[in-house]
Parts: sequence; C-alpha cells; structure tokens
Amino acid sequence: MKDKGTNTFKFLVFSFIGIFVFFVPIAINEKKTIPLDHIITFLKSGFPVFSKNIVLLILVAGSVYPFLTRNWKKNKTEVVLSFLKLSGLVFALMIYFNKGLKVVLEPSIGQFLFNKLVIPVGLIVPVGAIFLSFLIDYGLLDFVGVLMKPVMKTFFKTPGRSAIDAVASFVGSYSIGLLITDRVYRKGIYSTREAVIIATGFSTVSATFMIIVCKTLGIMDYWNLYFWTTLVITFAVTAITARIFPIKKFKDNDGVQEEKEKVNLKMAFEKGIEGASKSGKVLTNIKQNFLDGLKMAAAILPSIMSIGLIGLVVAKYTNFFDIAGYLFYPFVKVLGAKETALISKASALSISEMFLPVLISVKAYIETRFVVAILSVSSILFFSASIPCILATSIPLSVKDILIIWFERVVFSLILAIPITKLFIFLKLLQ
Repeated sequence: MKDKGTNTFKFLVFSFIGIFVFFVPIAINEKKTIPLDHIITFLKSGFPVFSKNIVLLILVAGSVYPFLTRNWKKNKTEVVLSFLKLSGLVFALMIYFNKGLKVVLEPSIGQFLFNKLVIPVGLIVPVGAIFLSFLIDYGLLDFVGVLMKPVMKTFFKTPGRSAIDAVASFVGSYSIGLLITDRVYRKGIYSTREAVIIATGFSTVSATFMIIVCKTLGIMDYWNLYFWTTLVITFAVTAITARIFPIKKFKDNDGVQEEKEKVNLKMAFEKGIEGASKSGKVLTNIKQNFLDGLKMAAAILPSIMSIGLIGLVVAKYTNFFDIAGYLFYPFVKVLGAKETALISKASALSISEMFLPVLISVKAYIETRFVVAILSVSSILFFSASIPCILATSIPLSVKDILIIWFERVVFSLILAIPITKLFIFLKLLQ
C-alpha cells in the first residue's frame, strides 16, 4: 500500500511538473510565457558566449560522428546526409569566425539561421529533454495512451496501443515515435498499413521544437492555442490520409489483432500509477533524457545548418520554390489567405526542412505566421530529418509514396489551418 501511495504521488506530482513547465504560462519581468521558454531566454541572455560555444561543440560532434563510427557509408541516404552534416559544420564555422563565403555570412541567411534557429534549438532540445522526463517517465504517457485507445481505431484506423507512439512523438520526438513503431512492426503487431499511418501521421516534431517555431514567429503569446490547434489539425490530417491513396494500398491484414477492452478513467489512472512504478530513479531518468537530448541535438543541428542554409539561398536567389509553390497556390487562393504567394512558397519549402517555412515568414501578417507555424509541424515529412528516419526503418515506404503523402498532408493542413486561423483572429477582434 505504501508503494502504491508513493507511485501515485510520483504520477501526480511529477506529471504536474511536466505539464507546468510545458503548458502553463507565467509572467517574469513583464514577459508571460511557459517556464521552459523563460529558462532558455535566461541561458541565452545571461550566458551568450557560453551558449554559442556549447551549441557549436554539439554541432561539431554531430557532424563528425557518422565518420568516426563509419555509419556514413551505411547506405546512399546516409552518405548524402553525412556530407550535408559536414557542410553544415563548415557553414557554422564560417559564421562563428565571420570569415568565408559572402552569401553564407549574409545577416538574413547564415547569421540569421545560426543565431535565431541553431543556437535556440541547440539549447532547448537537451534542456527540454530534462523536463520531458516528467512528461514521459512517470505515467502521464500511459494515462493519455489509455484514454486515447477508443479514438485510435475509429479515427486513424490504428490499434489502441499506437496512441503511445502518437503521444511519444508529440511530447518527445519523431525519432522516439519511429523507434517504437519500427520495433512493434517488426514484431508483427502492426500491419503494414498501420505502420505506414503511424510513421507518416504521428511522427512529427516535439513540443520543444514547436516552442522554437513560436518564438521565431513571435507568437509565444498564443502558445497554448497554437499547440492544441496544431495537435488537432495534425491528427485530423492523419485521419484523412489514412483513408486515401497511397496509404490505402498497403496491406492491412498482416498484423496481430488487438484484444478489445473497455477503457475508462479509472483504468487510465491505474495505468498512470503503473507507469510511475516502473520509472526508476529521478536523477537517472533526467540524466538519460538529457543525454538523449544532446544526441538528438547533435544529429539535427548540422542538418539544419546545411539544408536550412541551402534552402534559404535557393529561396532568396532563385525562383525554384516560388514555382514549386504554384502546386499549392490554387488551394491557398480559394481559402482566401492574405499572403497567398508567401504561404504557397512556404508550403513547398516544407519538404526540405520544417523550419524553412518559418524563416521566410517572420515579417508576415499574424494570420500568415500562424498558418505557417501549424503547417511546418502538421506536414511532418521533410528531407533534413524525418524522411531519412522513415527510410531507415523496416516499413516498406518508397520516396515516391512519401512525396505523395507529404503533398496530401500540406494540402489538407492548409484547408484546415487557414479557416481556423481566420476564425481565431475574428474572435479576437470581437473581444
């Protein structure tokens, strides 16, 4: 009974800490935002040189790691990504020492990317990972997963247990979600179609990344509105794409049938307590999550620096993405968005790197910024990280399939995000 009381305490108190740090805005020095954002702001402003240097070290580690471990020649995708990471290191060093190619050193390209994106991401991923421990290690994940079970099969055509993948991706990262999905698929528990739906529909960027999106676009005042709107739209789009080509073509009869069970609040609460009982020591969990956060930051920072910079250069000095944006122009135009061309261009950019649409929209109208902030997350699929991760799994998805799913996700995201954003702005004007 004593153990149950202790586990109940851990479940309630530590889960509350996680919710508080990520979702409860508080005012400090006349700035109202979530506690995690206050921590990152303190680190950046209080220790600017240290922050810059530590992020550069993380980027260096991530750039050379594939070559030290010889993973760079694992397959063609890994070869390309490894050399892109190396080029990201070169670009970062140019910006750090302010010497090198003029185009890289441009304030609106390299310096902007490094100072406004790479440094914040390099800080928030490992620091955020510390507090993610309170969201994922003490039963909250299990609690939410149980409550979501009835929803999963009805809306997403996936088993109830896939709720864990979905929640893990949204509060942790797409890499965590994909790791879970691949393991379960290889065990034969998910059918091929279910694995495809989960990999392309739930494995989005984490809450910590979404904070960077919000900060960059200057919409942190609407953090909770943005987070929950994006969550709903992302999963609504998944529910749609799960029912159409190409996902519909995959086998749905090669997985293990899930046992039906009743789900209620009591069962969810018991699962939460059970999850807390398996949590282990607090400091051990924090340390492990911090190390995982460092590894993730090291893996993504060089890609952001290289693919992000190349994308910004192409976007600024060529009309490639302007032309590609015409794929989405009719949808944006019909939906009545103010900056049709910019949103269309941002939509096309999302395939290369999820932050690029954000970076070209920082001076746009609030409506545009909100739509782009949602789109950059709900589109899910991008070549700098999530697509290579998916291709590295056992799930039989081709690049062609992924590109079609990406296009569908962008279109449906626009169809949902633009009217909803207009409604929110209208309601705000009425206040």
